[in-house]
Amino acid sequence: MWDWAIWAVSIGAVLAGVAALVLLVLRSRDAWRELDGTRRRVIDGLDEFASKAEATADRVEATADGTTELQESLERLRVSLARLAVLRAAIDEADDTFGGLTAYVPRK
Repeated sequence: MWDWAIWAVSIGAVLAGVAALVLLVLRSRDAWRELDGTRRRVIDGLDEFASKAEATADRVEATADGTTELQESLERLRVSLARLAVLRAAIDEADDTFGGLTAYVPRK
């Protein structure tokens, strides 16, 4: 007598599970695309910052008149550039490590 209700609930549960799985896959794909876009923007921003910092360092060296304040600023800039190089190397290493995974991610 209640067989039809049990079958209907079972079918509904299976359909809800499939819908949840599809939603999970779609959200995961969108999250991966956002992460990939963010990674690109960060790398581009770091490249732009590095070029501006190097140009600033060149200008400071060209206009430096030997004062201690300018020399200290230049030294701080060099330390910052060294830190930037370490960060860029870490991003490149992470990109090399996880770069193979991007081959399996569908693109737009």
